Amino acid sequence: MLSGAALFLNSLMLLGRANAKSVAVFNLFIGAMQVIVPFYLIAVSDQSNWTIYSLASIFLFGFTYLYVGLTLLKDLDGSGLGWYSLWVAVIAIIYAIVAYVHFADIISTLTWVMWAYLWFLFFLSMGLNKKIDAYIGKVAMVQSWLTLTLPALLSMTGIWKSEQVADAWIYFSIAAFVYFGYITLKLRNSSARTERFA
Repeated sequence: MLSGAALFLNSLMLLGRANAKSVAVFNLFIGAMQVIVPFYLIAVSDQSNWTIYSLASIFLFGFTYLYVGLTLLKDLDGSGLGWYSLWVAVIAIIYAIVAYVHFADIISTLTWVMWAYLWFLFFLSMGLNKKIDAYIGKVAMVQSWLTLTLPALLSMTGIWKSEQVADAWIYFSIAAFVYFGYITLKLRNSSARTERFA
């Protein structure tokens, strides 16, 4: 749930609604937590390969938030973070494939595809210098609620795994992909008009 809060704050920063250095502090807090906690959980786990595989995914978020926090706080060049995001996007696609092929879990598959897309956008922004911060902010805003905050709340109430919630979440995910497609077309049309009149 707190990971959702961090992504929510990052989306507000990208949309120009929150101060970068203020948001950086929360990124560092959540990043540190998501590096320390999985180390502990792995240490006390049954050490099976699938347990470690599942818990290790938390590090992807932890190091991303730490990297974002330090980059913002110290005004660092973001190219390293951008290329790291590309690497994580590839790993996220692998997690999506495994979720679908090995676990037959369509919800996890869609979630990992969404996260892969967001990390890829960070690569385009920071690794390739594309001016798409507002677009990323909109995608991150949707994902902060759809893939993190609400699933966490529903898990804590014990209804996340119910059939009705699972079905609804799949429809909401499809709607999110349609929305991402819509704002992508708007961005491309806006860029085309800008180039035409430049």
